[in-house]
Amino acid sequence: MLKEISGGVCAAKGFTASGIHCGVKAGSSPDKNDLAMILSEQECAAAAVYTLNRVKAAPIYVTMGHLEDGVCRGIIANSGNANACAPQSHENAEQMCALAAKATGLKPIDFVVASTGVIGQELNISAIEKGMPTLVSALNSDGSDAAAHAVMTTDTVKKETAVSVNIGGKTVTIGAIAKGSGMIHPNMGTMLCFITTDCAITQDVLQDALHEIIPRTFNRVTVDGDTSTNDMCVVLANGMAGNEQIEWKDDSYTLFYKALYQVCETMARAIAADGEGASRLVTCTVRSARSEESAERLAKAVVGSSLVKAALFGADANWGRVLCAMGYSKAPFRPEYVDISFSSIQGSILVCEKGTGLDFDEELAKKILTQDEVVIDVSLNEGGSEATCWGCDLTYEYVKINGDYRT
Repeated sequence: MLKEISGGVCAAKGFTASGIHCGVKAGSSPDKNDLAMILSEQECAAAAVYTLNRVKAAPIYVTMGHLEDGVCRGIIANSGNANACAPQSHENAEQMCALAAKATGLKPIDFVVASTGVIGQELNISAIEKGMPTLVSALNSDGSDAAAHAVMTTDTVKKETAVSVNIGGKTVTIGAIAKGSGMIHPNMGTMLCFITTDCAITQDVLQDALHEIIPRTFNRVTVDGDTSTNDMCVVLANGMAGNEQIEWKDDSYTLFYKALYQVCETMARAIAADGEGASRLVTCTVRSARSEESAERLAKAVVGSSLVKAALFGADANWGRVLCAMGYSKAPFRPEYVDISFSSIQGSILVCEKGTGLDFDEELAKKILTQDEVVIDVSLNEGGSEATCWGCDLTYEYVKINGDYRT
């Protein structure tokens, strides 16, 4: 049985974390953490998934190289600068790992490196070098909160979760922190996400689990249709829970998979809810589809539609925009079979049946659509498959945030 617990990336045995302000971005507030570290007492099996953007930031390539052997000890990450398409970007990414290694007595290859922030500007590596001793000395078992805040950019809230599950009589814990608010689109990884677990599991099985879960969680989030150059999701497993090592896709694997899935889904929903300028989380579930693939494509089209997003910002039950978005998704379906309803904690209302609009209570619809989470439920009435995707509304604030992001 899965149990939600506190502690984030430090909930699992053997992990510490920290976050400090070191001044990566000139003029940044001293109250804003911008450098984070996560460290394991023991060597970890490591799995990762990266952005599909053809333009990849230097930390992506450095991390890919460092994880070729499938093991890792820690993560070093900064906000305030993406270290992408910038002078000395590769050298600076490697230097971040070297600085982390020197301060911890480890090797540079023991670290994953990640950056987030403005693209195209040279990283202030001297600030990171100056702050590294303080960062390492601040490592502690309650450091997840500080680390989570350190990787935030335009995020308005920290994104942190942890769960525990009994596997073979041992308590196995999985924790995570993530950042993501803008440049979010389903094309992996949609954000930075760092996951820790004390589960004993082989690297290849861990990698398989992550690759199976990503398409059904993080890749079903869209905020603005942009895929970042820095997206990364990394899982570190140090085996300190003491369970019998998971080497096959057996019953123990199934339990671990469910726990990891819940962690990833929680983070995916948190990222969608905190989309830049967003005032509400938008969930779209497409049911009774011919296949999961077509249901996913339809749901993504709905939550990614600027017109649907704008209508939800205005709490306008404009279901025609939902059907229109489905129509250009290139997924097969019969419009004349489609039912659409909107729901929230205020109730549910059917607005379209068999592809045709219904008379409905506009006041009730308004109440439903003004809640923090709105669900668009689409029934295709053609098959037995379904998929859920997440997005947010489109507000004036999104343009304000991104109109002067660099300056």
